[in-house]
Amino acid sequence: MTLTQLLLDEAEATYAVVERLVRRVADEELSWKPTEGHDWMTVDQLLMHCASFGCGKAVQGFVTGEWPSEAQGDEGNVHVPPASSLPAVHSVQQALDLLAEDRRVTVTCIRAAGESNLLSRMITAPWGGRELCLFQQVLEMLKHLAQHKGQLFYYLKLMGKQVDSHDLWGV
Repeated sequence: MTLTQLLLDEAEATYAVVERLVRRVADEELSWKPTEGHDWMTVDQLLMHCASFGCGKAVQGFVTGEWPSEAQGDEGNVHVPPASSLPAVHSVQQALDLLAEDRRVTVTCIRAAGESNLLSRMITAPWGGRELCLFQQVLEMLKHLAQHKGQLFYYLKLMGKQVDSHDLWGV
């Protein structure tokens, strides 16, 4: 198995589970958020984050070197805004459409990266952190999406939906 295939398999598996979890949300539930604690995203904000900022744009930035404006910060420092100011989807269908496009971008960029570049190209994210090889940076973005997949899973549980480990892992 090549590194490219490993990344593609991980991307396809993660996006498939995220899509199935998104389909468990109804439009009238988009404004829900946990009642305990503070600064939680609402479901519509979480869906927007997964579908638009969770993976594809960053993978594209790592592969092409062209970063969207939201990844840029002042002198390399990215300010993470409070949840209340995050963008939100207007419908579950919008989230599904954005997620499908994000998946397409991610998969296209992984295929375009080139097997030899995955270990030899060293990159630092515009938000800082260690310099890592392209493979590790792309894998970190897939892990980022997977982390929010888990968040969505627990939101659904807290909303009273019947979800279990099969839903979380796509088994």
